[in-house]
Amino acid sequence: MAKLYVDTDKYAYQSTFAIVEAYNSAVKDLVRRRFAESGQAWNTFVTGAAYDTITKQDLTQIERQLLANGYRFEPSAMSSAAERPHAYKDSGLHAEDFSFEHPSAPTAALDAAGRELRGTGDNVVTYRQNLIGIARYVRTSGKVLNYLTEGVPADTIAIVDDSGGTLTAPVLEQFKGVLCAGGTTRSHLAILTREYGIPCLMNARLSGIKDGDRLEIECSAKAKTAEDYQTGAAVSAAVWRLR
Repeated sequence: MAKLYVDTDKYAYQSTFAIVEAYNSAVKDLVRRRFAESGQAWNTFVTGAAYDTITKQDLTQIERQLLANGYRFEPSAMSSAAERPHAYKDSGLHAEDFSFEHPSAPTAALDAAGRELRGTGDNVVTYRQNLIGIARYVRTSGKVLNYLTEGVPADTIAIVDDSGGTLTAPVLEQFKGVLCAGGTTRSHLAILTREYGIPCLMNARLSGIKDGDRLEIECSAKAKTAEDYQTGAAVSAAVWRLR
């Protein structure tokens, strides 16, 4: 069987982006396999057989596999981690210690329906009914990796800091709802949740919500528009903790 020799000085370059390196490695592996299967000399294979044995369908399949593995999020995730390293490191605290205490978060005692007001936010899309789910803080890449490998728990309402959406992008579509401490209804995360049909409150001002609390989000409230922001209109949706 013919052996493939590579000029390592010429081809030893590695991309700084995982998706580029993964694609290049997959293509190289494909070429090696098809070359070995051909039984031809390298020069003959390169100038002839390679055009017939390596097809557009082969390359399309490589791209599909890379997307399925989540590599599409790698460049933006690397950028965000470089710009906001504190948001992508595990603080060492337990999940139940992750709690927002916004100084202007409106709170109130239990109402007749057994709901305790624990904050408000800017509603992205108006839905017919409010959303009920379980609060889970998602603040580190380790938490996202855990969700990728073990799955996102049912009925998760993710509470996040970053309005960019990069950190949670690989698992975003599995959330039942999202509460984000920053941004507006025109932020990247708001756009993503709108496209996925996931109820979301941006610029959430929350207080006293612990990981595992059962929440109700007033996603039936009016969605906040660009005009509302410009005029300073008081348009908000409630977040209740259920007892």
